[in-house]
Amino acid sequence: MAVRIRLRRIGKKKQPQYRMVVAEALGPRDGKFIEIIGNYDPRRVPPLYSVNEERALNWLRNGAQPSETAQRVLAHVGIWDKFAAEKGKKPAPAADVENA
Repeated sequence: MAVRIRLRRIGKKKQPQYRMVVAEALGPRDGKFIEIIGNYDPRRVPPLYSVNEERALNWLRNGAQPSETAQRVLAHVGIWDKFAAEKGKKPAPAADVENA
């Protein structure tokens, strides 16, 4: 099952608000989802970003792919940078045991 982090539209006509959800990649935009991990309100000045950092990082570590817009929101909040820093880390090399 391919999982994506994406925005789900809520709110009235001409007054969009979005929930950041984890859902199956092939499902419809406003269809079933696995978990709500945040909110985004673009109509406020400045826009309101609210994301559960712990859950978002957990889903990213487990292979969930963010949509372009969700990735921009995660980057704005700072979660994407933390994830990229984790991903960029390489494990420390093991000590050489050749001279034993």
